[in-house]
Parts: sequence; structure tokens; C-alpha cells
Amino acid sequence: MTLSPTTGALTALGAALLLTPAGTAVAAAAAPLAAPSTALQPTQVAPAVGALGDTTGYVLGPAKDLRLDPFAQSAADPLNNALAVKPDNGVPKVSTTAATGALSGGGGAKDLPVAGLLLHALPG
Repeated sequence: MTLSPTTGALTALGAALLLTPAGTAVAAAAAPLAAPSTALQPTQVAPAVGALGDTTGYVLGPAKDLRLDPFAQSAADPLNNALAVKPDNGVPKVSTTAATGALSGGGGAKDLPVAGLLLHALPG
């Protein structure tokens, strides 16, 4: 392997930089450090509350849209079987599709009849 004079000069310069204590002049000129204290810093609540408010929508949005029934819109869906009862006294029929229809259609928690109304109040 052939070394040129430039390569040798760069090697010597690198070795000189590595061997000289470069931080000694800077450390001597620096002011002395203050002694550590046991006092805690004042608590800043505003940045924490602001970050919580900003990230809530990103956390709750996917959770509200998550498909709760993995068998939705399939032949194996147990929630697809509806039960309807028609009373004799002239009252309209009562069915379970109002409660399970949203899940059987592939919806998430936001599509549930009662819980969906409460979840729409949350961001996301």
C-alpha cells in the first residue's frame, strides 16, 4: 500500500488532536458550578393540561371507531339473530335489533344507542 505525503500529514494531525487535552483551556476559564439544592422546581400545570387536551382526540378517536363485533356482516355473527315480540294489547313489537343492529352492521362503540350519545361528547 502506498501512502502519499498528504495521507501521512492527515494521520499525524489526527493523532495530535487526539492526544492533546483540548478541554483543559475551556475548563479552566469556566465559572464554578453552583452547589446542587434539594428544592424542587415549581410545578407547571398548564403545559400538562394543554398536552392532555391536544392528545385526547387522537387517543379516543380510534377507540370510538374500533369494530366491536369481529364477526359483523358474516354468517357466523351471533348478534345478527334478532328476536321480536309482539304483545297482544296493541303495543308495537319489541325487537333486539335496536340494541344489536349497530354492532351487527360492523359499527363501533360510537354507534351504540346509549353509549354512542355519551361518546359523541368526547373529542375525537
